[in-house]
Amino acid sequence: MNILLTTLNAKYVHSSLALRYLRSYAEPHFPGIRLVEYTINDLAEKIAADIYKRQPDVVGFSCYIWNITETIAVIKRLKKVLPDVKIILGGPEVSYETRLFMEQHPYIDYVVAGEGEQTFLELLQALAAGRGAEGIPGVVYRDGDMIWENPPRPLLSNLNVIPSPYQDRLEELENRIVYFECSRGCPFKCQYCLSSIEDGVRYFHLERVKRDLKRLIDAGVRQIKFVDRTFNIHKRYALEIFQFLIDNRRDTTFHFEITADILKPDVVDFLNEHAPKGLFQFEIGVQSTNDLTNELVQRRQNFEKLANTVRKIKQGGKIHQHLDLIAGLPEEDYASFRKTFNDVYALQPDELQLGFLKMLKGVGVKIRAAEHGYVWNDEPPYEILYNNVLSYDDILRLKGVEDILERYSNSHKFDVSLPYIIAQEFATPFDFFQDFADYWETHGLFKIGHRLKALYQHLYDFLQTRNSKHLPVIRELLKLDMALHERSRQWPDWIRPEDDPARVEQTYQLLQNEAWRQANMPVLADVPPHLIRKNSFVLTLRCDVDKAVLEPQQTQTGNERSTVVVYYDAPHRQAGAADYFVLSETDRLVASK
Repeated sequence: MNILLTTLNAKYVHSSLALRYLRSYAEPHFPGIRLVEYTINDLAEKIAADIYKRQPDVVGFSCYIWNITETIAVIKRLKKVLPDVKIILGGPEVSYETRLFMEQHPYIDYVVAGEGEQTFLELLQALAAGRGAEGIPGVVYRDGDMIWENPPRPLLSNLNVIPSPYQDRLEELENRIVYFECSRGCPFKCQYCLSSIEDGVRYFHLERVKRDLKRLIDAGVRQIKFVDRTFNIHKRYALEIFQFLIDNRRDTTFHFEITADILKPDVVDFLNEHAPKGLFQFEIGVQSTNDLTNELVQRRQNFEKLANTVRKIKQGGKIHQHLDLIAGLPEEDYASFRKTFNDVYALQPDELQLGFLKMLKGVGVKIRAAEHGYVWNDEPPYEILYNNVLSYDDILRLKGVEDILERYSNSHKFDVSLPYIIAQEFATPFDFFQDFADYWETHGLFKIGHRLKALYQHLYDFLQTRNSKHLPVIRELLKLDMALHERSRQWPDWIRPEDDPARVEQTYQLLQNEAWRQANMPVLADVPPHLIRKNSFVLTLRCDVDKAVLEPQQTQTGNERSTVVVYYDAPHRQAGAADYFVLSETDRLVASK
């Protein structure tokens, strides 16, 4: 039997963990099983044609909210040119409300609902023997015009019976993000999340996990993303993995989903002391700081503990932190979400993601949607349109906030100027993002593409419309941000020309002094003199840059001055990134960023 496993990933760099589990479990019985991955950006007719050329008897698709529409388009075409091929679907998007799904899509033969390894193997064995799916737990199937639902399959009690998906063929993962799990399940019952449906947490043996991780690290995988829903729920297990990754580090980085309010202080101390900078990334779901909302979605969260953990990790300066919010949760109106946003933005995460509630199949908020007046899109990803406390107008405005947040905060292209702008001009961070988003909407800016230089222009124009009295200082800070990220330095007309060229030239000469660099800018001490001149840019600014960055809430008088050295491609930075150094008037380095 010619068996093909496939999926449509969101991006080429992604890889499918689910398919690799299915292959590793079924392969001892079906050694010819093949795996091929596409993306949602590939044309459906091209994917169908490629599958057709492989002439499979059975095709298994892994289905999620982000790929189900494109997957169905492929299957429709495939069934017309291979009418006898058996189509098997699995994954969270088809594991719930499955009968209705199969009624809507008559070209689907089988659905493997829930945990799929054992079910998929037994279904393949039945098909190979010429039998149907009768009696196979976890299968929903079509028999003529009838759709039959077998009883659900109990979860595997021992995950270690699943062979490792990363024993071989690691060349498939070159230049890919690798997804990895130490456990399945989640101890929490957040009612907007599919993990709330499954009871308990099951773990793979620690030694097996270490073997797989070592194999991937040695293969040069660039990033491993752990998909454990709460990686740190088991303190000792998590600590041992952290220690193992630190001890065996090479060039691979690791991403974890962390529940911050239960991350113990001694674990944070351990990471701050021992983890190399950049080795780990933490994704922390906050979602809401509204107590009533959290109670309604059965989310147990101590925001004070969470905030303390995030601050302590940030102080350590070792771990990139990505915090998540969800707009549209029950009883969180516009004013409440404004507070949630400001609460979390104040923690200064490296990235703050604003998402919108999705009515996933099988979750509690969808089951009880009528209680909160939810209306949502019928098509994936089933995002809400409004509810009883958040209007569609509110949602549209928050969509603007999401866009501006990505462009101006998460991009880190405005890290010098943005804190000062928010502190000096707006009551709260949310007010800046919302007012600026409204400005973009009014001027039709969301409808067109923008280069980076245009983003600086739009921000300056916006502040001009507010008649900002701080604009002279803000203009200087924007100039520094532009110098850090726009190496061509083709300044817009609102940027003041350099008013102290003699001082600039004197600083360039000073940078040629190796002894001075060793004492004041050691990161550049070993850089050859000809590269210092080539890769540096000196400018004088009519503001106190250090004060603006370290104390953005303090208003400047306009009499301050700074000499700044921007250095591109500093040895400790990623390629193309820039560093900057602020010099005192006596040529002594007083701050380094």
